[in-house]
Amino acid sequence: MNLRAFLLTLLLLPLAFTGCRPSSEATASAGPDPHFTTNGTLEVTARLVEIPDGAIFQRELYDYATVLKYEVVTVKRGNLTPGTQLWVGHYNPWKPRSEAADARAPGIGGALRQFRAGDLHHLALDVPIEDHFMGGIVNKYFGQTTNAIYWAIWTSPAER
Repeated sequence: MNLRAFLLTLLLLPLAFTGCRPSSEATASAGPDPHFTTNGTLEVTARLVEIPDGAIFQRELYDYATVLKYEVVTVKRGNLTPGTQLWVGHYNPWKPRSEAADARAPGIGGALRQFRAGDLHHLALDVPIEDHFMGGIVNKYFGQTTNAIYWAIWTSPAER
């Protein structure tokens, strides 16, 4: 191979790989995540307001849900308004959402790996929690609100 052919190959090689990546149009046409559109009665983007001390802990032989406080940013499905505060129960919150489901709480999941105050979450929710989970609930807000506690079915990070 002569030098000219070699240089031409080096220039054209990156162009050959640009077709391997899906275009943003192809990605956008994939549509919404069906876990959010088909689970629960509400779909929202909400900011995690705080994580009370002691609300999330790891104990291998103890499955529980913990209640976290959110503020609704956008409503995709359901009858809520932005700015509404929600109290949401998450099952085994110390686990990534993709690993949280088990025989006691099947069907829950998502892409969220860790809860951090201030982060935005995309949530598929149902209410009340008692219709979906009959186990230990860590509720550091007990007695501070009479609002219903929502059950988190699917939780993923949301874009800012």
